[in-house]
Amino acid sequence: MPSELLPTTRRALLHRLAVEQSRNRVPSLIAGLVRDGETLWVDGRGAVRTERPTVDTQYRIGSITKTFVAVLVLRLRDEGLLELSDRFGEYVPGTVVDDRPVWQLLAHNSGLSSEPAGQWWERVPGYAPEEFLSTVDESQLRGEPRHVFHYSNTAFGLLGQLVARLRGREFDRVLREEVLDPLGMNRTTPEPVEPYAPGWAVHPWADVLQPEPAEDAGAMAPAGQLWSTVGDMIRWLRFLTGETGGVLSPETLTEMCQPVSVDDGDEWTRGFGLGLQLARHRGRRLVGHGGSMPGFLANVLADPAEATGVVFLANTTSGVGPLATDLLDILEEHEPRIPPEWHPSTEVSAETLELTGLWYWGPIPHLLRVLPDGLVELSAWKGPGRTSRFRAEGDGTWVGLDGYHRGEVLRVVRSEDGSPHWLDLNTFVLTRSPYDPQAPVPGGTRPWK
Repeated sequence: MPSELLPTTRRALLHRLAVEQSRNRVPSLIAGLVRDGETLWVDGRGAVRTERPTVDTQYRIGSITKTFVAVLVLRLRDEGLLELSDRFGEYVPGTVVDDRPVWQLLAHNSGLSSEPAGQWWERVPGYAPEEFLSTVDESQLRGEPRHVFHYSNTAFGLLGQLVARLRGREFDRVLREEVLDPLGMNRTTPEPVEPYAPGWAVHPWADVLQPEPAEDAGAMAPAGQLWSTVGDMIRWLRFLTGETGGVLSPETLTEMCQPVSVDDGDEWTRGFGLGLQLARHRGRRLVGHGGSMPGFLANVLADPAEATGVVFLANTTSGVGPLATDLLDILEEHEPRIPPEWHPSTEVSAETLELTGLWYWGPIPHLLRVLPDGLVELSAWKGPGRTSRFRAEGDGTWVGLDGYHRGEVLRVVRSEDGSPHWLDLNTFVLTRSPYDPQAPVPGGTRPWK
């Protein structure tokens, strides 16, 4: 596979992969790295039956399936078929979460049990839809307080039913038509297709294996049914870094990546967006999802800011450590991303250029500068403070794209000679000098003493 990695980098990556497979006794393991849409590295260890795993070898990906469900729900929202604030019971009535908004199910905030009623769902044949829905009763709600993070496989079984009902087709068919086929992910399937890895449990105290079952999860399939390959998961990583292929708008993908739930309290190193796991690691902000089913472990993690991602697939029930982040760290250490060359811009208008520089919100200096993509950024000049980017609207106003001022309108008020006098940002008045007496500062101004 084409790659420009240095031999020393490739060896370091292989060493980390080999240590994981050997030390943790993983029957087979394969991993890959992508950057800027290009596959940098793929390698495998161990054996699937008698052969080394390849980019085309299927493994079960478990809860990575949930990321596809979330994309299908957001597509429905973007088409105007639902709102995330709508009550779930408007579309799939008759369960204990009739009154919960759709977004809570996506973000694991609904209060539902982590597992569905009945036997261990990952190891037995699943319920048909109506039977599954009948089990999501009061016994499936967990205690107060509400609206806190509690991971729920049950919620994604329900979201699969929402997709199927609004589309009028089976979930698997909707997924194939709307996501997998458009992205060319032909080796991602609900059932295994050769070549595929069998699932194994490794005895904790002996080097022997036990086969794990791979049942059809029925109505719970959206929580973890899919099988896939490193090749297809690399395409999914490219999706998560912005190559959405028309399946989803970049703006909606960004929305999915915003923190909604926090998994680890005050530390906030792990959390959830809308169907996506979020992590902060060594200055990186990662999005993706892990996956586990009996006999399998998997992970996909993308760094959208660096257009970089990692995937691993393994056929073992337990034992793989922080392999994904370690591989990203090795890549960063050995071959950090080379930033693009800087070139001066010739497309900044005089009207935009004269907005740049220091502005004062009361006594606090803020800096307004033009970004390479034509947006402007307003941020505290020194130290912590609010930062937002703004996009020109064509009528002399600017709209906030992120941060505290997301969606707010920035209006430039000009003097008689046309020069910018002050900025009006949703009642905040920013002036060229602290508390400029010539500007309408709310509450008025007094002389400095």
